[in-house]
Amino acid sequence: MDLGIQGKTALVFGGDSGIGWNTARILLAEGATVVVTDLDQARLDNSADQLEAPPGRLHAFAADVTKADSLAALHERVRGAVGEIDILVQSSGVTGAQGLFHEIDEQGWLDTIDIDLMGPVRITREFISDLRNGGWGRIVYLVSEDASQPYDDELPYCAAKAGVLSFAKGLSRSYASEGLLVNCVSPAFIHTPMTDAMMDKRAKQLGSSFDEAVSSFLDEERPYMELGRRGEPEEVANVVAFLCSDLASFVNGANYRVDSGSVATI
Repeated sequence: MDLGIQGKTALVFGGDSGIGWNTARILLAEGATVVVTDLDQARLDNSADQLEAPPGRLHAFAADVTKADSLAALHERVRGAVGEIDILVQSSGVTGAQGLFHEIDEQGWLDTIDIDLMGPVRITREFISDLRNGGWGRIVYLVSEDASQPYDDELPYCAAKAGVLSFAKGLSRSYASEGLLVNCVSPAFIHTPMTDAMMDKRAKQLGSSFDEAVSSFLDEERPYMELGRRGEPEEVANVVAFLCSDLASFVNGANYRVDSGSVATI
């Protein structure tokens, strides 16, 4: 499918694995130049090598979304390598502090919000000048089913993701007249390193196998996921890539849930 983004330049946060990596793969296949970024340069380089991009079309630069100066340095490296960006995909994040409300201290809240809410805010603040400059731009934030359907054992994450939804909706009203469209994608229980870590922890707690932990989690915690399995990263990345494209030219301020029915309401 021709997404109409040949020659565009995309910056993908969280690009070393999972949804971010698969989004980068699709955008490269559609003719975009892509910069992937994440926290660890060695891991990022290894992931970038697996994308097997044409020469000059892929760059990998590490950055820390909790530090404004790190993002400013990233921006300088991106400018030097590819110029201004047209597409921003924010796919980085953490599960953060977990437990019931009375079990999570203030630092747990602050650390989770610093990455999962303030990370997107800092990234956008740093790169918004590029995205407003060309008369055509796309921002896609990876949010979560938790933003619409919070779970009581990860409230900092839920609150942060709900904040990103509100932030994106407000932002979508500010710059649409300049050609910059802002949207969100909300996955549920996708096969990523983050959910692998969750299931490893669950398996140890239950004294079960990894597969048994996944199965019991689906039965007990995500009963509305009617397909009865974890989603695959590329199943989310396909929707992200669509929202990055010219095909989504009338989509703005939207939240696309890719969740197998996990959220129980319409």
